[in-house]
Amino acid sequence: MNITKKLQDAINKQINAEMYSSYLYLSMSAYLENEGLPGFASWMRLQADEETVHAMKFFDYVNERGGRVTLEAIEKPPAEWSSPLAVFEETLAHEQKVTSLINDLVTLAKAENDYASESFLKWYVDEQVEEEASASEILDLLKRTGDSGHGLLLIDRQLAGRGAGGSGGKEGSE
Repeated sequence: MNITKKLQDAINKQINAEMYSSYLYLSMSAYLENEGLPGFASWMRLQADEETVHAMKFFDYVNERGGRVTLEAIEKPPAEWSSPLAVFEETLAHEQKVTSLINDLVTLAKAENDYASESFLKWYVDEQVEEEASASEILDLLKRTGDSGHGLLLIDRQLAGRGAGGSGGKEGSE
């Protein structure tokens, strides 16, 4: 069974949202690099890459289901934040928004009686739990650190370990 037009259009919007997420995190990476926090910047760059992978999973899914992918312009993300704390406050809020978008897709798939899409979307539901937990964990560390430059550098070092077997908050995630 081919994907319904309604679900196809909703997933096309989600592809754009995932690409915006990638763009946002890449912008955050640039900001953090400029602030002299290479571990934070690296973490965000990996996060940007992960969001592109998420978009491409949706892209491939629409094509596999006989749908048509249509791409729209990606909104320009902000380029400046007041602090690493502000970056992660926005990251958590953004991930919560993405969770809501994924939940809306699940609701639509159920309404369309599209069991294949429901099954496909389960991975994203689970992934969003991890995304929010990871952002929340780093945000909590930053809140505890306060204005301590030493604490910020320790977190920066921890985040530099992401993807290299270190404890950077998202071991083994895609």
